[in-house]
Amino acid sequence: MCGFRATVALCTFCKLKHRYHHGGETRTGHSEFTRHLTTSTTRGSGYMDPVRRSSKHSMKIRKIVKALRYGDRRKASDLLLGFAQRSPSLRADDFLPIFKRCAQSCDPLFVMETWRLMEAKNISLNDKCVSLMTQTLCKGGYLEEAFNMVDFLGESHDFHPVPSLYNFLLTSCVKEKNIIHARKCLELMEKQMAGKNEITYIELLKLAVLQENLSAVHLIWEDYIKNYRMSMLPLMKFIHSFTALKDLKSAYKTLQHMVSLAIMGNIGITRKASGSLFSARLDIPVPSNRDFSSTLLDLKENEQLDSWICPAFPDAICASVEQEAFRVGKREVKTAALAGLNREEHSLLKEVLIWSFDQVLYGCRQHKNYELVQKIMLQMQDLGLDPSRHAYDCLVRTVVSQRHFKDGIEILKKMKQNNLKPLDSTLAALSVSCSHALELDLAEALLNQIAGYPHLYPYGALLAACDEMDQPERALRVFAKMKQIKLVPDIRIYENLFSLFGTVNAPYENGNRMSQADAFKRINAIERDMAKNGIQHSHISMKNLLKALGEEGMIRELFQYLHVAENLFIYSNSSLRTEMYNTVLHYLVEARESHMAIEIFKKMKKFGFHTDSATYDIMIDCCSITRCFKSASLLVSMMIRKGFHLEICTYTSLIKILMENENFSEALNLLERAKLGGIQLDVLLFNTFLRSASYKRENSA
Repeated sequence: MCGFRATVALCTFCKLKHRYHHGGETRTGHSEFTRHLTTSTTRGSGYMDPVRRSSKHSMKIRKIVKALRYGDRRKASDLLLGFAQRSPSLRADDFLPIFKRCAQSCDPLFVMETWRLMEAKNISLNDKCVSLMTQTLCKGGYLEEAFNMVDFLGESHDFHPVPSLYNFLLTSCVKEKNIIHARKCLELMEKQMAGKNEITYIELLKLAVLQENLSAVHLIWEDYIKNYRMSMLPLMKFIHSFTALKDLKSAYKTLQHMVSLAIMGNIGITRKASGSLFSARLDIPVPSNRDFSSTLLDLKENEQLDSWICPAFPDAICASVEQEAFRVGKREVKTAALAGLNREEHSLLKEVLIWSFDQVLYGCRQHKNYELVQKIMLQMQDLGLDPSRHAYDCLVRTVVSQRHFKDGIEILKKMKQNNLKPLDSTLAALSVSCSHALELDLAEALLNQIAGYPHLYPYGALLAACDEMDQPERALRVFAKMKQIKLVPDIRIYENLFSLFGTVNAPYENGNRMSQADAFKRINAIERDMAKNGIQHSHISMKNLLKALGEEGMIRELFQYLHVAENLFIYSNSSLRTEMYNTVLHYLVEARESHMAIEIFKKMKKFGFHTDSATYDIMIDCCSITRCFKSASLLVSMMIRKGFHLEICTYTSLIKILMENENFSEALNLLERAKLGGIQLDVLLFNTFLRSASYKRENSA
């Protein structure tokens, strides 16, 4: 029988070895894996007190572990084989150092090799061996095999499932973001009545956040407070979960509960040598709750339950915690000392509180809740907590989004008074706010204080402001800084660059050959940089490019890029098609290229392209070049049939044509008709009359 078990173990070991070396995706089937496990006896699987083994056994085990530590697996295998063959009366505890080493170095192959030899010697696995084997398999990515092993062992009456084993399975599922395996783990816990401890709840919270399931977080909260007295560490985890899932109200109430514990000096956490925090109190597992497990498994993502609005704190705590926190004020240090906290514990308490306040402030920033941010900052001050740079970052970014950039500047001054250097994101947010307010000097100064912010939006905002204020020299400095810190522009940056640098003389002077050549060089340089970074034109960048060519009077190039725009956008998007053609038509009319404009308009009508009121207004203006009022009237009738109303620009173009033809009486009639139609007359319309009258007088003289 022992030979049969060893043979089956060897088959499973070989399959795992093949996967280990070739990285295959095929999982060992449940039936094959459990068939191997059925050969294993489970007697003596409970935790055993360590027994004194012979120094000879200990020395051989140390040699195997040493070989594994130095990466000599062949030598370790030979030593393991010799140890198993020459050492009688071995127990599972003798192999624990090997399993521990394999768990540390993530060596599932040697684990299976060790287990195969144990099977050959008819040595049963105990719970500690199973736990270490499970850890190693999970770390190595063999979750399916780990589940199958635990599932099978759970069928044995001698196997006593402990929460720590399932916690490691849950942790591995969350790390791999594997929801399917996580649900399988919960089902396994429910099936085997494994129970839960505080770490289980923390892992369940991570799973709920991963699924973006706020209702599950509330369910975990309700079950937790039934079984445990709340302490700092789980409160931290709940605050993080509520904030991550954008439940700001619950996060804030949880924070107030934490403050009440801090005021009483109830910290309950300590720090490991690695620096991570853990609960200092005894973690006694609670029995399995089938109702809780079933509900958690069946709960749909993003399900909203009216009863789960916020955590169910005791009413007395909820009503008085904020008042107590403000009343205690700066005496928080004395309160902690009276509670028996030493300096290290007191420092740890402050660290935990500041981290938790930062989490809620981050949620406030996302919700742009300025009032709550202000309230939390005041509470921190009254508790004697120095706000961190992250807290100020949330405050500044919330302030500038809701109020004025000057309020953000005042906060920045306060940070400097406290010798607190602002984060790059803080300076970036302030710079963007200044750019939107067209305070370009201040925006650029703030941007220059940023060492190497990896985001483009503050630079894009400043470039857009430079474009609006017509300051290409400043824009050139901003773009040079981007290149200096090796920021790769996106399409929005290039859209601004075409608008800023696509023209040389325009709009102040008409384009000439020299300015047109310079403009074309600039456009080519921008397009080369786009191609270098693998970025294609957007409809806005193409529109800005066409506009720049039109402003410089580069008609031939305008047509060339119109064909490019047709291939990229026009034939696939009707709204972009109309916008692009209107841009080209406008500049053709500006250049008095009426025949070209008419050809494009005919093309639009021929292919059934959509035309809007702007299209007709441009073409009516085109009729002023040919002085053809009949064509203009025909266009007006087409506009009316399509349901467009005549605007002031339409009347201006019509009156211009009539004045060009010296039909003053009809022009005056049209002006009167515009007034009766409720059109608000402007200066441009009257300038058209005055210009024509002045021209006629000069000719008469």
